[in-house]
Amino acid sequence: MKGKDISIDSTTIELFDKAKSDGVETIWDRKDAMKTPCGFGEKGLCCRNCSMGPCRISPVSGRGAQKGLCGATADIIVSRSYARMVAAGTAAHSDHGRSILHVLHMASKDGNYTVKDEKKLLEVAKRWKIDTEDKDIYEIAHEVAEYGLNEYGKSFGYLTIPDFVPERRKEIWKNLDIIPRAIDREVVTVMHSTHIGCTGDAESMIKLSMRTALADGYGGSYMGTEISDVLFGSPSTRETEANLGVLEENQVNIIIHGHEPSLSEMIVLVADDPELQELAREVGADGINIAGMCCTGNEVVMRHGVKIAGNFLQQELAVITGAVEAVIVDVQCIFPSLVELSNHYHTKFITTSPKARIKDATHIEFNESTAYGSAKTILKEAILNFKRRDREKVFIPSSKSHATVGFSYKNIIRHLDKVVNSNIDVAGTVKPLADCLASGVLRGAVGIVGCNNPKKVHDESMIQVIKHLIANDVIVVATGCAAQAAAKAGLMCRDAKDLCGGGLYRVCELTDIPPVLHLGSCVDNTRILTVVGEVAKHFDLDMSDLPVAGIAPEWMSEKAIAIGTYVVSSGINTWLGVVPQILGGPEVVDILTNRIEDWVGAKFHVETDGHECAKQMIDAIEEKRKKFEERVGHRAKFDIKYEENKVQKMANAVLNRSS
Repeated sequence: MKGKDISIDSTTIELFDKAKSDGVETIWDRKDAMKTPCGFGEKGLCCRNCSMGPCRISPVSGRGAQKGLCGATADIIVSRSYARMVAAGTAAHSDHGRSILHVLHMASKDGNYTVKDEKKLLEVAKRWKIDTEDKDIYEIAHEVAEYGLNEYGKSFGYLTIPDFVPERRKEIWKNLDIIPRAIDREVVTVMHSTHIGCTGDAESMIKLSMRTALADGYGGSYMGTEISDVLFGSPSTRETEANLGVLEENQVNIIIHGHEPSLSEMIVLVADDPELQELAREVGADGINIAGMCCTGNEVVMRHGVKIAGNFLQQELAVITGAVEAVIVDVQCIFPSLVELSNHYHTKFITTSPKARIKDATHIEFNESTAYGSAKTILKEAILNFKRRDREKVFIPSSKSHATVGFSYKNIIRHLDKVVNSNIDVAGTVKPLADCLASGVLRGAVGIVGCNNPKKVHDESMIQVIKHLIANDVIVVATGCAAQAAAKAGLMCRDAKDLCGGGLYRVCELTDIPPVLHLGSCVDNTRILTVVGEVAKHFDLDMSDLPVAGIAPEWMSEKAIAIGTYVVSSGINTWLGVVPQILGGPEVVDILTNRIEDWVGAKFHVETDGHECAKQMIDAIEEKRKKFEERVGHRAKFDIKYEENKVQKMANAVLNRSS
């Protein structure tokens, strides 16, 4: 296996080849050694839910698939497996939200954590009907935290659905009986329902999955994003750089990796502590260089401009540079392999959460109640490790790209106001974006999300899809590892407008935005839902009526299954670039890729080829546009002039190159 076989990213290729020279293994080596994956598992046909099994279900000639020992059919087994993935993904994201709410509850004027966005806090309190009159801002913060925490375990009623969701969508959920109740209740319900002797009907199981996923998208993840903005500040437009070339030759390089910003925000703050800066100089370094990996990287880049080291499949490669003093992690998407790998170099692999302890790692528990001191202790470990760096093992790639990041819902609106800024009455509303869609200046919008997966060439599908979409006047919003792939490829810089079709080119030029907008970490997919919901409400339509779509080209985690399920349940067609483990259940496949559209107005599409996937999405968006334009009843008037021939030639050149 050669570097060019595993990634389109030059930095990844260089460091994969260095790993071979250094005699260390990476995820791609382990995948190669794995040989052919289990065929039963690939199709979702292995049931381990009791000790009578595992039952592995094989097709029986002339009689369809055999049954499990309890009599469960292939579709029952597959639907149970799917539901458990949704439950685990919902638990992971929602537990993230719970942690942030607990941090808000301990916030105080002189504490480790303070309220950075008071306006946002008051908006949340108003939506939740919390009285704010004559109250101290921290009294309000604590009441908001208690209200949010109650959403996890309340005994009666339903989840508080965000205001941006159109009434038509809520009615669809009500009729299907999939409006979430308490978040934890939905996770427990799925786990109970998949226990032996419970749900034995695939359709019922999928609907339970949908309700649980909605508890994530409109509950746990939504609150995680909203409360992070309150605590750490709402994102604002920032300039940064992306890829492992952001590491510095003579600085203490620290990678922060994981998902919960309560840790990463404090690490960034403490890195400026004069005592630690002086300690760095004492050990011979010029300073401290913090770089973000995965969703933690997205959290700190959009609030502080901290440089992006890379995405999911690059976490081992950061260590292989030989230039990283410490990888500091909290939860989710962390390779246990980092322990052995770090031992080959001088890097300290530091775990900080009791939810993600890893054998033989250096464990320094991060305590939010003494956050500054905890973070300082962790950083001291990293700084002192600089003296152990072996210069002969150091290789820092030169590749890095400029990126403009930090586009929250309100930040997008502020930029798009410039398209129609002659009318002061529409400033600060969703109308400019809605008019861009109605006029056809923007043909549609796509949210590209999700992880990397070694089943796919690293970043390739993401970049293929994005280039096709923007060349066809489809604006792209991105979160998670997909956002970092776009940043590394230079698609989040303003100059990337030269790769766009005429309409998107002009919108980018007028509003001073890149064609791919960075919306944050994977929990921040709720920012995408907010945009779609507000535009639908503007037109008095349902979310399913808009020319929008979602895609996870290289997804790999259970969180991605939960995300995809709540996006489809929201009425947004969603493409998967990696085949989900459902092929063993024909009815389950039919439900998710066909029948579910009759329920919620959207469905899953599965296509592993990036070029073909993009074409399907563009065709689907154009089909949506026909009905959308009929419903809107007019085309908004714009005086947008652009050099159509020049720009179209650029767009065609992109398509030809990527083909």
